[in-house]
Amino acid sequence: MSKVKISTTLGDIVVRLYDETPLHRDNFVKLVKEKFYDGTLFHRVIKDFMIQGGDPDSKGAPAGKQLGMGGPGYTIPAEINPNLIHKRGALAAARQGDEVNPERRSSGSQFYIVWGQQYKEGQMKQLAKQMEMQQLQTAFNQLVTENRAEIMQLRRNRDQAGLQEMQERLVAQAQAKVKADGAQGLTAQQQETYTTIGGTPHLDNQYTVFGEVEEGMDVVEKIQTTATKPGDRPVQDISMTMEIINE
Repeated sequence: MSKVKISTTLGDIVVRLYDETPLHRDNFVKLVKEKFYDGTLFHRVIKDFMIQGGDPDSKGAPAGKQLGMGGPGYTIPAEINPNLIHKRGALAAARQGDEVNPERRSSGSQFYIVWGQQYKEGQMKQLAKQMEMQQLQTAFNQLVTENRAEIMQLRRNRDQAGLQEMQERLVAQAQAKVKADGAQGLTAQQQETYTTIGGTPHLDNQYTVFGEVEEGMDVVEKIQTTATKPGDRPVQDISMTMEIINE
């Protein structure tokens, strides 16, 4: 069971890496051993949402420098597991959006730790509806990717009627696919977790969750409540170093 200690200027966080996501686990361990993360910052912090780090460009970054685009020069295939959810304390991989990254490959180094919020039972129906819409959008995006060549040809021909007809056809196909697969909604596990522990359920099945905090949630709380500048970078830099404490 791999465990990593993240030592920050506000305290220590111990994370356990999941064996169910071996590509992400092994990559994280490799980078920690290489001291890749030492001196990097939690460069993006959003209260009641999450804290994000792992950008090598954040090392010694001057105030005002735009951060969040750096990495080791590679991405990792998605290991999205419906049983590994975005509960409070979850460790997950950042990534580029679906429009440029339909395979949902993870950043090679950037990660985030979830804080989120605790939901009331009455909010579960609304969340389930949002997840169904998310499922539909995912199906539509996949169809767009599969038909990209035809779409580009229609654009080159400036065929607006053809593009409109194709969009309507792909929407209908996406709806049929979601109906055939069954709307995912919220599982019993998700409902219990998000009404008791809290988290960010709208990110489930969208990003790879590859670990969780075992110690130091008080430190995560301190970081997620810290004052930030425009762009979500903390006013006072929060740097980190990492070490393997169990492999």
